[in-house]
Amino acid sequence: MSTTLLLLEDEAVIREALGSFLAREGYTVHGAATLAEARERLAAGPVDLVLADLRLPDGEGTELLAELDGVPLIVLTSYASVRSAVSAMKQGAADYIAKPFDHRELALLIERTLRSERLERRARQLGRESRERFPVDTLVGQCPAMRRVFRQIEKIAPTDASVLIQGESGTGKELVARALHAHSLRSEAPFITVNCASIPENLIESELFGHEQGAFTGAVRRKEGLIAAAHDGTLFLDEIGELAPGVQAQLLRVLQNGELRPLGATRVRHVNVRLIAATHRDLAAMVRDGSFREDLYYRLNVLVIHLPPLRERREDIAPLAEFLLGRLCARLNRPPLRLGEAALARLLAHDWPGNVRELENTLERAVILGEGGEVDPDSLGLDAPPAAPAPAPLEQALSLEEYFRQFVLRYQDRLTETELARRLGISRKSLWERRQRLGLFRPGRGPGAD
Repeated sequence: MSTTLLLLEDEAVIREALGSFLAREGYTVHGAATLAEARERLAAGPVDLVLADLRLPDGEGTELLAELDGVPLIVLTSYASVRSAVSAMKQGAADYIAKPFDHRELALLIERTLRSERLERRARQLGRESRERFPVDTLVGQCPAMRRVFRQIEKIAPTDASVLIQGESGTGKELVARALHAHSLRSEAPFITVNCASIPENLIESELFGHEQGAFTGAVRRKEGLIAAAHDGTLFLDEIGELAPGVQAQLLRVLQNGELRPLGATRVRHVNVRLIAATHRDLAAMVRDGSFREDLYYRLNVLVIHLPPLRERREDIAPLAEFLLGRLCARLNRPPLRLGEAALARLLAHDWPGNVRELENTLERAVILGEGGEVDPDSLGLDAPPAAPAPAPLEQALSLEEYFRQFVLRYQDRLTETELARRLGISRKSLWERRQRLGLFRPGRGPGAD
């Protein structure tokens, strides 16, 4: 599809000559001599870029800025009005070029502006997709450990301090990092993610810090590193414990002084980034055995967020599963599925070594293979939970109330409230009410505790 330009120039000779040149360059060009004509053309259909003279019979070309809705505008001006053109850029113009100008120079400026606009549009699209994939306002968790994480995010996010997120693989460390960025003062700036474990050791330095042309064999052109790409934004280094010692030293320099030296460069450049790091490894132990720099560790170990494994927050499995199930059905274009008692029982009985990531993958399998309106327990690919313990002979003659008392006292140290209720064949609310009536409180919980 051809790129469409609107050329707003009141001098007919210039407008026609410039229009003919741009048409030969492959653009579709629409001309206008006044702001009124330009507005009529904009109303008739979208354009990709506007070239506007600063001085027009009925106003200034920059008056269109408020009406362009993100379409870039390049100001055409005389040398005497360069100061006005700079002022126009502060109002939102993409760039300016002073008359008389070389047509080739203008063509390069148009190409550069369009390329920049496409990159920005792509970045916005990626941001939207990222927010859909990692919806920071829907972090799910009801257990005390997760409520503590939410409070930490609320307090830490507005600061510029470095943050270390610790937790097993699959616990949601990247989601927490995105939440910190989204609620920070840098939320409109880039969020750059680097998985340090996925980049070969011989490439990680170039990927992070960039390189100059000819810095090493194969460096045929200059490359900006990921740290520079995160300027004014947030850099998330996942699995930071995998960084080689030499790269750790360079990263420390960035954190201490904001100084970045690409490979092969003779001068440093200054960057302003907020670092969020994550790891499933014990960095303190790595410091002791010499595989992680102590000074970098202390730079990171100021604000630490610990994410609990899923097996330690079993009360969150049901709400997490419901949330993930709804999101997966929407993403995979499948009708909504309910999570029945049998499927939930299998989820609750599983130990989840892969944590939330494993839970999501398990539910995705069920959504793809499922039929009907409810999750088929067998489609989860999990073992069925063990059968309820057979009652002892003495219990056969007990009253229902006494049987309830003995069952709860016998198994409450091994089962969650949800599992107890399921084994007894009652709702969790009924279990709570009977506990209150009989004075059967879990150890460490008083009357009225849920």
